[in-house]
Amino acid sequence: MKITFLVPSAYGMRGDVRATLNLAGQLADHHEVEVVSVKRTRQSPFFPVDPRVTMRWLVDATPGARRSLLPGEQVRAEVAVWRMLRRLRADVLITMRPALSVQAARYAPKGVIRIAREWSRPSVPGPVRRYYPRLDAVVTHTERCRDEWAAVLGRDAPLHVIPDPLPPAPWPRSRMDNRIVSSGGRLVPGKAYDRLVRAFAIVADKRPDWRLRLYGTGPEERRLRALVCDLGLHNHVYFMGTTPDLPGEFAKASIVAVPSKQEVLGMAVLEALSCGVPVVGFDGPRGPAGFLRPGEDSLLVPEGENEIEGYAAAILTLIDDERRRMSLAAGALRSAAAHAAPVVAGRWRELMGALTA
Repeated sequence: MKITFLVPSAYGMRGDVRATLNLAGQLADHHEVEVVSVKRTRQSPFFPVDPRVTMRWLVDATPGARRSLLPGEQVRAEVAVWRMLRRLRADVLITMRPALSVQAARYAPKGVIRIAREWSRPSVPGPVRRYYPRLDAVVTHTERCRDEWAAVLGRDAPLHVIPDPLPPAPWPRSRMDNRIVSSGGRLVPGKAYDRLVRAFAIVADKRPDWRLRLYGTGPEERRLRALVCDLGLHNHVYFMGTTPDLPGEFAKASIVAVPSKQEVLGMAVLEALSCGVPVVGFDGPRGPAGFLRPGEDSLLVPEGENEIEGYAAAILTLIDDERRRMSLAAGALRSAAAHAAPVVAGRWRELMGALTA
């Protein structure tokens, strides 16, 4: 069976890209797999790609490219997608993002099984309602996401829930003996790293031998650095930059902090669990709760009044209570097992087998 993944860009530092490449590599154990990137935004993908997976791109958008995408040239990308779909020779097509799934529903050959892989509800539901009934399945990564799509497509739509896979085992394992709290992701407002920095000011005041490491870059970095300076945390908070091996860095920590207001993808949460590191997050309506088992692998703090103090108290609880920290670490490994690449790929093979039967 030949499986084609169609993604906006397979070259960036995003959780959905990471999850897609993890799945493609695992499916390559039994199938011919290719990943088609609409845009190439850098010379090589940020995350590692299994050598058995064929990579190709449709539009070169790398800096300095002779025909890089400019404002107004999006039509060229859409035409490239249309041509690729009309010429597609595959048994299964898995598309990422509603815009590509709509294109697949309209133009992919009828003999191809068409599956939309979704992480969040559509921002423009009109075309989705019109064209998604032509697809064979819509796969979400959490029950909450499935419910959001059921509200758009109806309860009778062919909706399935399959979690995202982790990188292939063996996973790096934390020894839980470093006095480090880590956090990773794009430094954007929705990740709310300012809440974490403010909470860590309280932690550092009480436990000055602990350190906070922030992995990632983004538009919020300058503001966060200024906040660290204002709070006098330059010896306690470190900006570590980007890394393609976030699990390897999480394995150096004893706690992983997830301060997000919205944690749609949750890949960093899963990678923390795979290292056997407990997670501290906020219990918001779109926070990390959908990926965690609070009290078994994590601690969640209510948002709202006194949330900064509550978040600091949760981190201090795990710092001071080694037995509880180790218990949550063991629970994290149990939670991660459901996201092991062979387990997740098996569920995908089962679905594709049923659709092709």
